[in-house]
Amino acid sequence: QVQLVESGGGLVQAGGSLRLSCVASRRTFTYDTMGWFRQAPGKERELVATITWNGYIYYADSAKGRFAILRDASKNTVSLQMNSLKPEDTAVYYCNLGSSGRNYWGQGTQVTVSS
Repeated sequence: QVQLVESGGGLVQAGGSLRLSCVASRRTFTYDTMGWFRQAPGKERELVATITWNGYIYYADSAKGRFAILRDASKNTVSLQMNSLKPEDTAVYYCNLGSSGRNYWGQGTQVTVSS
């Protein structure tokens, strides 16, 4: 079992920035992918950004140019730097680890962007 613990959410005004962090209870293995998803009220959970074990990065269109995913393998962490935040970015953000066909999730951290 893998535990993921997120931190860094909060309330910010539109145009502001937040940095989310996620610490995994074990190191990243070959072929693992870590990433961030989000779920707004009344909506399905959606992918924000992912980074593979060898550094390949994918961003959802909504995140391109504003968000940056970063991984520190030595600390078993993945971060999401979010800039130019918009009210529509308001959601619970979840850290995800995909490993050997399984998905592991953190408890989620709330991000609220006020207009």
